[in-house]
Amino acid sequence: MGTCRIISHSAEPFRDRMEAGRLLGRELTAMGLEGAVVLGIPRGGVVVAREVAALLDADLDIVLARKLGAPDNPELAIGAIAEEGGLVLDRHLAGRVGADDGYVEEEKARQQQQIERRAARYRQVRPKVALRGRRVVVTDDGVATGATMQAALWAVQREGPEALVVGLPVGPEHTVRRLAEDADEVLCLRAPPLFAAVGQFYGRFEQTTDEELLAILQEEVDRAGRGR
Repeated sequence: MGTCRIISHSAEPFRDRMEAGRLLGRELTAMGLEGAVVLGIPRGGVVVAREVAALLDADLDIVLARKLGAPDNPELAIGAIAEEGGLVLDRHLAGRVGADDGYVEEEKARQQQQIERRAARYRQVRPKVALRGRRVVVTDDGVATGATMQAALWAVQREGPEALVVGLPVGPEHTVRRLAEDADEVLCLRAPPLFAAVGQFYGRFEQTTDEELLAILQEEVDRAGRGR
């Protein structure tokens, strides 16, 4: 179990993902995370991650992981599939919800197809950053159930990082605290008491397109090529 720090319970919305990323980056800078690897969860989380990485002078990458949903309850994560195909499975939970080996294999195949489709585009621009022995920050524009973030954390854990930190602009307190079970530290800027959806806490919350994400990744490649 890691530590969890919630900065405030304010329901004030962020102007946009860029503002959220800058505010989050300032808090993470105070934690001494300069030079870490910042992983954004596609797509909106990558906009946040870009701002965080710039403030931390960190490597920027994406985390391509998918949760394995339970039968008849796809939001309940029984495991996760990582970009390189590695599987993390909560066998006790899977058994409890009736996810037998056949179901797990089918769900794994479905989610692996989604990862491969994205990787085929994204990794042509930004080759994957090795995480073993690195300090890693995983971020998104917010969490609701936390299942996607949980899948990302499970996938990153497989790669042996030195430290695993979750940085979030916003999320419900019970979800944020539960994520500390799978990370060394969790930092959340705002955990409003009344929480319906992440988008309610942003003035602008347009869908991030693949083209925008690819442009961000290309910026990172160019920045690294210039030696930052």
